Amino acid sequence: MNIKIISDSTCDLSPELLAEHNITLSRLTVIKGDEQFTDGETITPEDIFAHVAAGGSLCSTAACSIGQYTELYSQFSGEYDGVIQINIGSGFSACYQNACIAAADFPNVRVVDSQNLSTGQGLVVLEACRLAKSCNSLDEIVEKLTEYASRVEASFLLDQLKYMVKGGRCSSAAALGANLLNLKPCIEVRGGKMSVVKKYRGTYSKCLANYVKDRLSERDDIVHKELFITYTPVTDECLSAVREAVAACEPFETVYETTAGCTVSCHCGPGTLGVLFVRK
Repeated sequence: MNIKIISDSTCDLSPELLAEHNITLSRLTVIKGDEQFTDGETITPEDIFAHVAAGGSLCSTAACSIGQYTELYSQFSGEYDGVIQINIGSGFSACYQNACIAAADFPNVRVVDSQNLSTGQGLVVLEACRLAKSCNSLDEIVEKLTEYASRVEASFLLDQLKYMVKGGRCSSAAALGANLLNLKPCIEVRGGKMSVVKKYRGTYSKCLANYVKDRLSERDDIVHKELFITYTPVTDECLSAVREAVAACEPFETVYETTAGCTVSCHCGPGTLGVLFVRK
């Protein structure tokens, strides 16, 4: 079968990976002040950070519309035997719901809830590309991807809580306490939702090294095929600490380094880094 893979722009895959696998993006809308922009095309994370640093309000994102998905499916459903759409987790956005409504008019389009975001979603997208080459049924691909998505382990460590406070996800008092104690929260995606699972203390580079060790060391349930190191702007010292910590654990066949896109940037701000991989 000749299958087209489409993913929401929230997957944070690099331009090289998108081109290599012929992945088309359904791009979310980013709202900055009173203006609307297209994720990754007319606005970048750097634009978001500069806007907030200059005293602007936090940017937000809006789901792809039913019309946007319909336009994409109209374009590709006739050209390909089938279309697989991978969406940001349904717990984070209305993208999945809108994609399902649009797909109802196209017999050869299937929609998959990645249950995740950023390169947690990206891992599901890459698996879809592999399955598209080996499976003979769209429904078989969906079934396997749904199971695969449940084994993606995604988490991020935050250096500062400014964006969380501005977005109402953290109180000013809690942020002040975290700053005074030099605490760095680890946020994990569980069951399609984000929650704080642990707090690290110390310099950010030290916290990152300990975070990676906690995530990867002394575990026998990890698929060591591929791992993503995904981040908003961090120092070279922090990146070096993470690379060394990853290398000290059981090796992965491929380690990708990618910058987080507008969605993670809008909500977490600069100084955010995560390691994302798949469990057995």
